[in-house]
Amino acid sequence: MRILIVGCGRVGWRLASDFTTRGHDVVVVDIKPHAFRQLPEEFPGRVIVGTGIDEDVLRSAGIEHADVFVAVTDDDNTNIMAAQIAQKIYHVPRVVLRVYDPVRAEIFRELGLTVVCPTTTVASLIEEQVLAGAASPQG
Repeated sequence: MRILIVGCGRVGWRLASDFTTRGHDVVVVDIKPHAFRQLPEEFPGRVIVGTGIDEDVLRSAGIEHADVFVAVTDDDNTNIMAAQIAQKIYHVPRVVLRVYDPVRAEIFRELGLTVVCPTTTVASLIEEQVLAGAASPQG
């Protein structure tokens, strides 16, 4: 698959590294040049310095040929705008984005985007761990 990742923070570099290890063609875009230092030294993918909502940057990253678009910057607004550009303008078949705000995450799910909300996911996992083995609530 041809995968375009916007954001090379902890999640972005991990995805880029894992996907290239599995043989996928990966391009990573980040506005901060130092963000790419986290990638493995022999990273076989491409890196582009720029913002994920700039169409010139996205075109140079190959968005027209991307099978998957992933937006994982540290900013919900950037992720939402980048994902909408990928979905509505470039018709990328699979668009996944991270949104920290659970309310906004639900709104964008209803608009047809695949949204991962770490706030909700982590809260659910912690709740499961807290309640594991608890027979009944204490009063």
